[in-house]
Amino acid sequence: MKIVEIVDVIESSAVINSNLWKKGWNDIEDAIHAIDWPHGSGTFSLNPEGKHSNGVKPIKEPAIHLLKDRGWKVESLPSDLSGVRMGNLDAIYSESEKANIGFEWETGNISSSHRAVNKMLHALLKGGLIAGVLVVPSQAMRQYITDRVGNITELREYFYVWSQVSIRQGLLRVVAVEYDRLDRNVPFIPKGTDGRAKK
Repeated sequence: MKIVEIVDVIESSAVINSNLWKKGWNDIEDAIHAIDWPHGSGTFSLNPEGKHSNGVKPIKEPAIHLLKDRGWKVESLPSDLSGVRMGNLDAIYSESEKANIGFEWETGNISSSHRAVNKMLHALLKGGLIAGVLVVPSQAMRQYITDRVGNITELREYFYVWSQVSIRQGLLRVVAVEYDRLDRNVPFIPKGTDGRAKK
């Protein structure tokens, strides 16, 4: 899988230049590039036949496995948000209790994307994260996957709003990803059984 766009909605040179961020971002880049379909093929290929024919949940599995192997905590929240009913982030990398990077891979609709950003903004405001990264499909990819999955095009209108949140030191990054190639011979990615995934 390839990265086609990176948007730092909230920027911080102190975070960008930190060893923690450099290590965390390197892991995230490697995790994204490790994503393939079919799994084990080494290339992320999408079958383009039909519209919205591919599911999304299995896509992130290689990324989460790689992050876990590198010491990230999977399905976790910073301790500052313990008891907050927001659901876990997909993964967190921790150097200390107050030095965490949050990672979220979007598999839900646009409302799910907003919840993910709100979780990370909440943690950035409380100091539980120094950085949060949300990975979403590109505009080109959206037509081939489950309808209405949160994507870079729909989120772009909210970047200005999020950028106005006053955070003393923190980074919020949105990353758009895309297939390596289209191939009518690969199997469709299975869909889930809830909500719009059936459609």
